[in-house]
Amino acid sequence: MKILVVEDNDLNRRLVQAVLKPKGHVLEEVQNAADAIAALNKAPPPDLVLLDINIPGGGLSVAAHVQSTPALQAITVIATTAFAMRGDEERFLAAGCHGYISKPIDVKTFAAQIEAIIRGRK
Repeated sequence: MKILVVEDNDLNRRLVQAVLKPKGHVLEEVQNAADAIAALNKAPPPDLVLLDINIPGGGLSVAAHVQSTPALQAITVIATTAFAMRGDEERFLAAGCHGYISKPIDVKTFAAQIEAIIRGRK
């Protein structure tokens, strides 16, 4: 699976790499909303976006771009953040995300969490 990792924290990017690369996934990494939107508009688009909500430029703008672009609507968008408040998950889902995983990620369950969200979308 081709995965766009939208994350501005180097440690979090390395953790995602450590979990997903050994499973054969191809990762593209960007650190802000503008670069994420540019990456989404390249062909072929990713299958999945792991989206830090608190990136420069705003993560929800990336989710809105996916939701409002017909050619991108098949992409699964999973929000990630360490600073979620009550009601945030609902806000993320309303903005176009298909699931939410809180940080710090648990390296033992992260891949399974992603797979469960993708299965739930089908």
